[in-house]
Amino acid sequence: MASGTALIYDEEMTTHKLLWSDPICDIEVPERLSSSYEQLKSYHLVERCVHMPAREGSEEEILLVHSLEHLEVAKSTQTMNEKELKRVSENYDAFFFHPSTYRCARLAVGATLQLVDAVMSGKVRNGMALVRPPGHHSQRNAANGFCLFNNVAIAAEYAKLKYGLQRILIVDWDVHHGQGTQYIFEEDPSVLYFSWHRYEHQEFWPSLKESNYDAVGLGRGKGFNINLPWNKVGMGNSDYLAAFFHVLLPMAFEFDPELVIVSSGYDSGIGDPEGQMNATPEVFAHLTHFLMQLANGKLCVILEGGYHLKSLGESVCMTVKTLLGDPVPQITGEMAPCLSAVESIQNVRAAHKPYWKWLAYEEHETKITNNNNTVKVEQFLELHMKNILFPVPPIKTATTGSKGLEHFLPEHVQLVKEMDKTEIKSLVSGFYADLVKEDKTLVSLGSMLAILDKILKKEVCNGIAASPTAALSAAVALRHSVCFGFQRVLCVFVGDMQIIPNTEDGKTLIINICEKEQPGKTSCKHCISLNWKEDAEGNDFFSAVLGFILPVAYSYQPNLTVLAVGPNRNLGISGISLLVALLQGLAESRIFAVIEDTEISLMQSVAKALVGASTPPFGIYIPPTQEKVNKIKTLRDQFHQEWKMLQCS
Repeated sequence: MASGTALIYDEEMTTHKLLWSDPICDIEVPERLSSSYEQLKSYHLVERCVHMPAREGSEEEILLVHSLEHLEVAKSTQTMNEKELKRVSENYDAFFFHPSTYRCARLAVGATLQLVDAVMSGKVRNGMALVRPPGHHSQRNAANGFCLFNNVAIAAEYAKLKYGLQRILIVDWDVHHGQGTQYIFEEDPSVLYFSWHRYEHQEFWPSLKESNYDAVGLGRGKGFNINLPWNKVGMGNSDYLAAFFHVLLPMAFEFDPELVIVSSGYDSGIGDPEGQMNATPEVFAHLTHFLMQLANGKLCVILEGGYHLKSLGESVCMTVKTLLGDPVPQITGEMAPCLSAVESIQNVRAAHKPYWKWLAYEEHETKITNNNNTVKVEQFLELHMKNILFPVPPIKTATTGSKGLEHFLPEHVQLVKEMDKTEIKSLVSGFYADLVKEDKTLVSLGSMLAILDKILKKEVCNGIAASPTAALSAAVALRHSVCFGFQRVLCVFVGDMQIIPNTEDGKTLIINICEKEQPGKTSCKHCISLNWKEDAEGNDFFSAVLGFILPVAYSYQPNLTVLAVGPNRNLGISGISLLVALLQGLAESRIFAVIEDTEISLMQSVAKALVGASTPPFGIYIPPTQEKVNKIKTLRDQFHQEWKMLQCS
């Protein structure tokens, strides 16, 4: 498996700058690049990345997307004086030329292609290119919105040509619509383009009708252009997560890309004068984490906008930390999308219903209104980052030597010492006597508690244990974590859960994924039963993960996640591994997996997900049946008042 994260940066790209006064263009400054790089250095992230030099994109590469005429105009500006540069710049909407612009733009293209090559050839697993000028507004024949050449569009065409790729996902989380990218690919079913953007009912630049949700693509490209317009400013973390859960991620899993490229504009973050949104830097860690589960982890992040230097720098750092495999910080803010976001999300789903199998049985309505606030961003971010950043535990994934587990788990899993029998006995008789009736379960509990204690003390990030009785182990683990002082513990239990712990105090939330409703057991706010059997032909489970499990889990915001797999599991190995990978976005990535000890291959796959390996291929896409869609809808209707991240569907 490819490992390592590439970082591509060339100081020369800071030489492109505005030579005259222009109130529209004066925010696109060289410091956007240099201060982001300095921030990466201050977090010691630069030395952890694989360095690659930027090269110039060739004329042939630029012509994959742009016209010869556009290339010649750009080339001609290298020898112009200020007056001539200003005159040429005035031919375009919000663009400026400098004598070094053409060279910088070629470096931006080349840096992007260097990253694609490194990821596609397996030299690295993923990476980020810090480039200027940005690219997503530029069109075949025109510079536009600070952009000269469309770096990401060129990269997609290049990857198709050089590596024979047939499915590329472009995610554009910049706050402006990347209309250039849309125009280039709107008839192309091999590129799925997703953009969210400040729109305000066409009042906000670029103020185009075709930036609305009903622009779904043209001809063979219908359904492959996804526009999510934000009609209010002040969108926050929960709005962005809801857009991923209820629009982008289900489409992305169905599309099954071979490469993911992000048009990574951070003007959608807090404090930005362009975006006026309220999303804090750690949301970009979560969005990055989700995208890392696609395309076998092949992810290229390319800088676009971002004009508040502090907000930009912190957001870049959050993205790179996540690409490097660091635990994801806890998300902040109320986990409830605003009504305006809900309306936009539902409109997108309605517009795309004819084109996507996962939407086939969904029903859609629309809702309306508002949310907004402003803050003193500089001081806020200073404090905010101190609050959300935490020391990374020295060990990522732990297990114990019991049952010879260490011989078949990935090499990165570290062994911790088990508790001895007398220690376990005294602990169990004091706290868990009502649960533990037999001596033979003591040894496995000792091994489980040894790992769990390390996680609770933050000495280890996550862990995995084998157990002869997963339900008993999960019940003890939940009680032990609450006794330790954890206030919100999420337990996702797959299979028959013979012991149901008490959840009335709200300190635990149980989601039991089982094949059949257990007699006498009804779902309530903190103990939810999801009856699901995976389709034998392929994989339909992600619709339950994205449509229900993740929104509930993110609404709850646990401090610890316990995943237990018991007897009669109703999910395949890849479904459970995906669940483990996605749940690592919660609780600062603290997750503890307890698995029945007969399940060797499942343990191997879960351990790989815990150490940060790419999610295994998800199998043939099978849309969920009408019955399953109705099941999810019934649960959403039942719980959307309590768990508000469900409200987008």
